[in-house]
Amino acid sequence: MSQEKIDPGQLSQSLAENTVVTPDSAAPRLFGTDGIRGTSNKFPMTPETVVRVGQAMGYILRKTTRRRGQDPMVLIGKDTRLSGYMLEQALSSGLNSMGVRVQLVGPLPTPGIGYLAQNMRADAGIVISASHNAYLDNGIKIFGPDGFKISDRMERQIETLVYNHEELSSKLVESKSIGRTRRIDDSMGRYVVFAKNTFPLDLTLDGFRIVLDCANGAAYKVAPAIFEELGAEVIVLGNAPNGFNINDKTGALYPNKTCEAVLKYRADVGISLDGDADRVIMVDETGNLINGDHILAICAIHLKKLGKLNNDVVVATQMSNYGLDQCLSQHGIRVERTDVGDKHVVECMRKNNYVLGGEQSGHIIFLDHSTTGDGCVAALNMLAVALREKKRLSELNEVMQDMPQVLINTRVKERVPFDQIEGFDRIMKEVETALDGKGRIFVRYSGTEPLVRVLVEGPSQREIASYADTVADFLQKELG
Repeated sequence: MSQEKIDPGQLSQSLAENTVVTPDSAAPRLFGTDGIRGTSNKFPMTPETVVRVGQAMGYILRKTTRRRGQDPMVLIGKDTRLSGYMLEQALSSGLNSMGVRVQLVGPLPTPGIGYLAQNMRADAGIVISASHNAYLDNGIKIFGPDGFKISDRMERQIETLVYNHEELSSKLVESKSIGRTRRIDDSMGRYVVFAKNTFPLDLTLDGFRIVLDCANGAAYKVAPAIFEELGAEVIVLGNAPNGFNINDKTGALYPNKTCEAVLKYRADVGISLDGDADRVIMVDETGNLINGDHILAICAIHLKKLGKLNNDVVVATQMSNYGLDQCLSQHGIRVERTDVGDKHVVECMRKNNYVLGGEQSGHIIFLDHSTTGDGCVAALNMLAVALREKKRLSELNEVMQDMPQVLINTRVKERVPFDQIEGFDRIMKEVETALDGKGRIFVRYSGTEPLVRVLVEGPSQREIASYADTVADFLQKELG
């Protein structure tokens, strides 16, 4: 069939602009703030639906990519969940049925797939992972050939095809054109080399003792190799995945285990990754946590000293602590905020030529190095700052003071637009009036779970806790 000539470097955007599929605004969303996510073997994470996602992706690739004498090629990686085997096969089968070649790389951090998609000149990279969620959940994240996550418009086009079963079935290739799937064995080594190359060549980690928690997830092999090969003594936790224990009271969501180990082993630093290793929470030598906001503050100030912080701007989300703004303003650095999700952070960074951004949860993007949040790369950059500044992490962490913050998650049965909830505007205005410009309130639905999140910041912990409880109780009554 004839194929359009598209510059592979622009495919993440041009896929959406050149495909013939028109998004159906009435179709329910499959994609949330970070790909498709749900409970394994329940919609949308069933083999049947995932096959159609693969077919939809394959059809779009066939229509919009051009390889000299070859069919489109897609990389698929995953984390260590039991359901990953099932969904990996379903996804590759859907792609094969559309004439797409598939390369399976096995367990690998999400940022590793973004890197390899670009490095191996793939037409797309797909990660099967539910990130920080428990093993019962799983998800799908899609990268274009430039290593960046696909656009919202392309997500809608995939959704439209998935729901239009008959149209999708009519697009299957002839029997002789079915794609092949094979496994490649050197993907872990490639990612280890990539990550190490983000660390200054004139520095080593000789003499560092590191506690590293891999959350029994995708980085359980590659992360220890990265830090050990740079010279560190590494004490590894969470490196025995069994399909069920990913993120189970370990990793970035449960960093206290790392804190305890740092003190027990007298380590210089603790590094706690999540299940797909796209986020990191660090621990200083005294056992205190260093979250994403503090990592942003420390690295931003250092980059500005070096003259490498483009436009003197750091990108954060609405969930970042206002203390970040206060800290960086003292150094002539502005914080630009986006919607929640590292995808939105990256979009803002690319649009405005910013180099540093991230989330309080530990998604940190160094755009000169990576196309998405990368826990190992973020940790390496923090260690480079410590070495350059000749300071321990506890000293660096003193640069930022958090404003008191309360976050309440309330489970909901449905996501009603806030402007359609009677009384919501009134209660929000009451809280804003009480804060009197000395704090803020932010309410949003989770993009990955049936939750509404209520965030309140202000000078008094007791008062903001009361405000958060009031709003959360109201929403629980209206939506729960």
